[in-house]
Amino acid sequence: MARFRIIVWLIFLAPSLWAQAGDVAVVVNLKNPATRLSSADLRKIFAGETRTWPGGLPVKLILRNVGAHEHDAVLHLLRFSEPEFKQYWIAQIYRGDSTEPVAVFSNGMQKEAVISIPGAIALITADDLKPGTKVLKIDNKLPGQEGYPLH
Repeated sequence: MARFRIIVWLIFLAPSLWAQAGDVAVVVNLKNPATRLSSADLRKIFAGETRTWPGGLPVKLILRNVGAHEHDAVLHLLRFSEPEFKQYWIAQIYRGDSTEPVAVFSNGMQKEAVISIPGAIALITADDLKPGTKVLKIDNKLPGQEGYPLH
C-alpha cells in the first residue's frame, strides 16, 4: 500500500511541484496598495516606463545581479539579452527618463530593500519568500498556480 501511494505521488503530484519550483514572485513593500498587475504593466515597470504607483509613490526597482535566476527572469520579461538590457538602462538614465535600478547580491538583500523602501518592487524566487513583503498576483495568478507567467 505504501509503495502504491509513492507511485501515485510521483505520477500525479511531483510533476506539478517541479513545474512550480522555478517560479519567480513579484514582491512589493507591505504599504504598497497594489495587489495585482498584468504582465504588460509589470513589463512597463521593469522597463522604467511606469515611474509611480497609483497614489504617486515612486517605483524603485530592486534587481539581482547578473547570473541570478531572478535577473534572468527580468531579461525574459523584457525580452532583452544582457547586453541589450545594459544598453537600454544606460540610455534611460542618460536621457533622464528613469532612475537607476538598485542591484543587490542576494534575495535577502532584495527583501531588506523592499521592506525599507515603500515604492520598491523586486522579483524573488518563490522558494525564497519570507514574511515582510507582499506578493502581487500577475495576470490574476500567484506563483505555483497553473498559468503563472514568471519562471
